[in-house]
Amino acid sequence: MQRLLIVGFGDIARRAAAALARRFAIIKLSREHGIDLDRPATLQLGEVDAVLHCAPPPPSGERDTRMANLLAALPCTPRIVYISTSGVYGDCRGERVDESRPPNPQTARARRRLDAETQLLKYSSNVVILRAPGIYAADRLPLERLRAGTPVLRAEDDVYTSHIHADDLAAAAVRALEDDAPPGVYNVADDTEMRMGDWMDLVARHAGLPMPPRRARGEIAREVPASLLSFMSESRRLDNQRVKAVLGARLRYRTVHEGLAYEHHTAGID
Repeated sequence: MQRLLIVGFGDIARRAAAALARRFAIIKLSREHGIDLDRPATLQLGEVDAVLHCAPPPPSGERDTRMANLLAALPCTPRIVYISTSGVYGDCRGERVDESRPPNPQTARARRRLDAETQLLKYSSNVVILRAPGIYAADRLPLERLRAGTPVLRAEDDVYTSHIHADDLAAAAVRALEDDAPPGVYNVADDTEMRMGDWMDLVARHAGLPMPPRRARGEIAREVPASLLSFMSESRRLDNQRVKAVLGARLRYRTVHEGLAYEHHTAGID
């Protein structure tokens, strides 16, 4: 049986684990096991056939030093599947964005993600990069923002935002680790085209919560934290044709409407 190293055993890795365990002997890289990407001396890694990299970059700086430490510690050149972010594209003024668009990250966290991608593509040609937008599931919804009455942009100022259900992102990672999966960069988004305020309204309706107040762009900076304001400053619609046609990923939840309806029916989101 082939050996798979999972770097960052969080939500997406856990969702993918059952399917992966049928094909791989799984090795978890985590601080709980005494292995720390910030401490190169702890990275005593054996031979592996593949890597699923779900760990975030460091919380500061312009480079992903954790990725650099991992690549330096690998004793072989396995297939690597990396879950990145669509934030590397930056603000696209609401345009539809495919993988040929040059990255233009506008926040430090997105620049660290692009640095990780760049390191991987220099390291090997046997790499799959999955650029994910907003990931949602029953326990990954902006309910606290809704309960707090955090405002969103009014319609004329609002931005487009893309989404992917956590199960569909996990399934794409499983597919990317198959032997015949073509290497490359893929936008892993569903078919939804929706503005951020409409997404928040939809979640509020499903959760039985008040819809958020709307504000003009010039007013909202006084009421939302800087980290959230940065998301409200970038507008793009991800084109997902390549992940479906080339990688062969299949969406269980084609839009957020199906995904939220499923979560509401099975577990509830309120």
